[in-house]
Amino acid sequence: MIDERRVPTPVGEPAVLEAVAGVVAEVAGTTELRGVGIGMPGFVDRAGVLRFAPNLPGVVDFPIREELEARLGIPVRADNDATCAAWGERQLGAAQGYNDVILVTLGTGIGGGIVAGGSLLRGANGFGGEIGHMVINTDGPPCPCGQRGCWERYASGSGLAGIAQRAAAEGRAPRVLARAGGEPAMVRGEHVTVAAAEGDRGAQDVLAELGWWVAQGLADLANVFDPEAFVLGGGLVEAGDLLLNPVRAAFAELLTGAAYRPPVDILPATLGEHAGAIGAACLFEIPREIGRS
Repeated sequence: MIDERRVPTPVGEPAVLEAVAGVVAEVAGTTELRGVGIGMPGFVDRAGVLRFAPNLPGVVDFPIREELEARLGIPVRADNDATCAAWGERQLGAAQGYNDVILVTLGTGIGGGIVAGGSLLRGANGFGGEIGHMVINTDGPPCPCGQRGCWERYASGSGLAGIAQRAAAEGRAPRVLARAGGEPAMVRGEHVTVAAAEGDRGAQDVLAELGWWVAQGLADLANVFDPEAFVLGGGLVEAGDLLLNPVRAAFAELLTGAAYRPPVDILPATLGEHAGAIGAACLFEIPREIGRS
C-alpha cells in the first residue's frame, strides 16, 4: 500500500461514480495510471456491471466499469470485493504458492472467493463465491437473504454473538456475562474474544463451538472444491489460535475421508482490510499457476 483515502459511502449511482472517480484522481495525483481495479460489495457480472448491492442503496444494474473507463480514459476492472480479497491473498498474501484455495471472510456475515487451478473461479455470470449463503440447517434462523439456516447465521460475528448469549444465559460463560453488564442479550463477540484471551474457559468453549460451525462449512466446501488450503480472514480471525485451533480440530473430524486424503491447510489471512484493494489492483496481472516449493 502506497497511499489511501476514505470517503463516506454515498447514496445512488451518480454519487458512487463521482466518489470513486474523485478518490482515484486524488490518490493518483500527477502519476500516470495504467489502470484501476475496483472491488465492489455485491453481485458484479463479467462485464463489470454491479447488478445488486444490498449495502449500497439505490445501486442496481450499475455499469461501473464502463462508466469509469469513459470518465478516466484508462482500463478499469471490477469484481466482487471478497473475490478481489481472495486474489490478493493468493498473489501477495497467505495463499501464495497455492493454486487451489478458498478465502473465507468471517465478519458480520461470511464472504468468500475461490481460486481454482491458479485462476479466479467466478461462475457463469461472475456471481460465484457467495459461500455464506450455503444452507446448513433448513430449520435454522432466518437470514437477510430470505433463506433460513445459512452458514453465516452460525459461523459469523452475529453467529458468535448468538452462541455467546445462549452460553451466558445458561450460566456457562459468567465472565463473558459480567463484561456485558450481566445482561445476556447485551453480550457481543468482543466480550468473548477478550475473555478468551485472558484465559477464561467459558469464553474459550464458546469460541470452540463457533469453530465447529466454521469447520462444518469448510468441510462442505472441501467436498465440492478439494482445495489445497483455506485462508480465513475478517475480524473474527483476530482471535488467532483460540479460534483457528478448534476450527482445524473439528475440520479434521468433519471432512469426508480425511484419513485418506492429503491435509488441507487452514491459514489466517495476512493482508487484513486491504486485501480487497490489493486484489483489485492484481486483477491486471495475468493469471498463472505457481506451484509451492
